[in-house]
Amino acid sequence: MSIYGMSDKAILREIGRRLKRKRLEKNSSQQKLAELAGLNRTTIGKIELGASFGVLTLIQILRALDALEELNSFLPDPGISPLQLAKMKGKQRYRASRQISDQNEGESDW
Repeated sequence: MSIYGMSDKAILREIGRRLKRKRLEKNSSQQKLAELAGLNRTTIGKIELGASFGVLTLIQILRALDALEELNSFLPDPGISPLQLAKMKGKQRYRASRQISDQNEGESDW
C-alpha cells in the first residue's frame, strides 16, 4: 500500500514499527534506548505502538540509535539548481510568495 493511502494513525504506527526494528537491530531494550535518549521507557513503548510524538523526540531517539543520518532520507536538502542560482543572483529565499486565487481575491489558499 502506498503511504499516501495510509491514515495519519497508520503512518504513526509504521514509524513506530520502524523505530522498534532499528532499536532491535542495535540490540537495545526500550529501557536502554530511553536512558540514552533522555526519555521515559513508557514513551518509547507508546511510540513503538503508534502514539503521536514530536519532532524533538524523534531527534532524541534517532541520536540515541546513532541513526541521525536517517533524517537525510526523510527530508533531503533540495539544494539550489544552477538555473535557480542564476535567477536569484545570490539572493536566498526566506519566504514563499503569497498566492491569491482568482475566485477569492485577497484570500490565501490556507
